[in-house]
Amino acid sequence: MIAIVYPQFYGVGGIARYIDSFLANLPPLDRPIILITSDQLRSPPVYPGVEIIHLPFSTSRANSFLWGLRVRKLLRELHRAGRIRWVNLHWPPLIPGLFLPPEIPLLVTAHTTYLGMSGRFYATRHYESQWSPASVRVKMWMERRILAKASRVITLTEQGSQEVRRYGFKGPIGIIPNGADIQKFGSTGSAARDIDVLFSGRIELRKGSRPMVRICKELVAARPDIRICIVGYGDDDAWVNSELAPLQANVTLAGKVPFDAMVRYYERSRVYVSTSYYEGLPGTCLEAMGMSLPAVVWDFLFYRGLVVEGQTGMLAPPNDFASMATKIGYLLDHPAVATQLGKAAHDLIVERYDWSRLAPEVLAQFE
Repeated sequence: MIAIVYPQFYGVGGIARYIDSFLANLPPLDRPIILITSDQLRSPPVYPGVEIIHLPFSTSRANSFLWGLRVRKLLRELHRAGRIRWVNLHWPPLIPGLFLPPEIPLLVTAHTTYLGMSGRFYATRHYESQWSPASVRVKMWMERRILAKASRVITLTEQGSQEVRRYGFKGPIGIIPNGADIQKFGSTGSAARDIDVLFSGRIELRKGSRPMVRICKELVAARPDIRICIVGYGDDDAWVNSELAPLQANVTLAGKVPFDAMVRYYERSRVYVSTSYYEGLPGTCLEAMGMSLPAVVWDFLFYRGLVVEGQTGMLAPPNDFASMATKIGYLLDHPAVATQLGKAAHDLIVERYDWSRLAPEVLAQFE
């Protein structure tokens, strides 16, 4: 008897991927889960035990307020009819959360926070925030307002839990990681490995778009025949495309790719790399590891327990470009080691990050 509220379910972002994987791996339910989302897809997916309610939505700020008011009215109707006992809000976005009816218990799934996204969580600022200080203050105020309504919170990592605590939240926090849908991203496949290095994710400053370009340049300079593929899109697209244009013989920019098409990219790749500075728990890294790829990433708290040095991948100190390039090169030069790490990565995903295991853990938070 849960109503999940998330307006952008039909996008290709990480939260949409999270909710899709959760719903696709639900155990048998006594009563349906209700997903309240936008009307952007005419042929919605079908999940056993899930009812999807579509409300008109656009990404304008004014419409977010109107959508939040419509959701508030709908939730009250569902609650009075005895169809829901909990509301599960996934953020960001935040505005719809301001209008949730206070009489219905609220569980917030905080994928990220603006404390973290603005670069303020770590003592060292690794990137400039895309928002002004005034805008960040407003967004963090909204987060505090929503947390004041929440009975409990789910975060994806220990870092996420620490971020929520910094907002003054005193209630229970369940740390349940993001996962990979092993039914989709668990096969090693038999495709030719014609991509040496795969980057996948949003092309944004906080996701490490600028260091990604630098690593690409260093790898191409050291290995003129290297093949790099970048899957993703975002606010920093124009700069990245301009900087990498001279390297088009080595670097392929795939742009926005549907979820289902990502399997092919993982199958063709040898090493997954991310230069992201801030994540909840990146779905692309989980999927790549599920597909038996070793991961090379910056050593941040949100990767702790997932990318383990010398076991499931390799870690480089943030902004130590020489170290990251060296570790990527080592795995390319030692395919047996890469295969060993990739197998261990796959086994870890199956053991701890498989959505068929995680979905019941999430449901237990509502009991």
